[in-house]
Amino acid sequence: MTSAKFIPSTQPKEEFQIEGITESNILRYFETLNAGEFEATAALFAEDGVMHPPFESDIVGPDAIASYLKQEAQNIRALPRQGITDNLENEQIQVQVTGKAQTSWCGVNVLWLFILNQQRQILYTRIKLLASPQELLSMRPEK
Repeated sequence: MTSAKFIPSTQPKEEFQIEGITESNILRYFETLNAGEFEATAALFAEDGVMHPPFESDIVGPDAIASYLKQEAQNIRALPRQGITDNLENEQIQVQVTGKAQTSWCGVNVLWLFILNQQRQILYTRIKLLASPQELLSMRPEK
């Protein structure tokens, strides 16, 4: 019996893309999230950056965000499809991305809303599930 060896690919890594989005930190957010690199995902947030996930209150700061993601996002795959970018006051940028979140047991349409500061750090993100109330109730984890 022979054992399989991992042979690194010589192909260049395909760059992560979302239709309509060029902000590198938004692309990196999804790339690191899907790779399970939650410390790298959290590092994209400003020191006072806020994540507002579904069914939760605000999570503030990169350390708290990394802890949350390690606990809650292990088996979630974000599948962003397209997005739009708007300039706001104070040189902030709002980015809206639509797509799907896939878990081992279901998939749901999602809207991610990001606000970036002048340094392109994430100040705020809200993850909104786009589902009916009945669908949302069936997704809520049992306690």
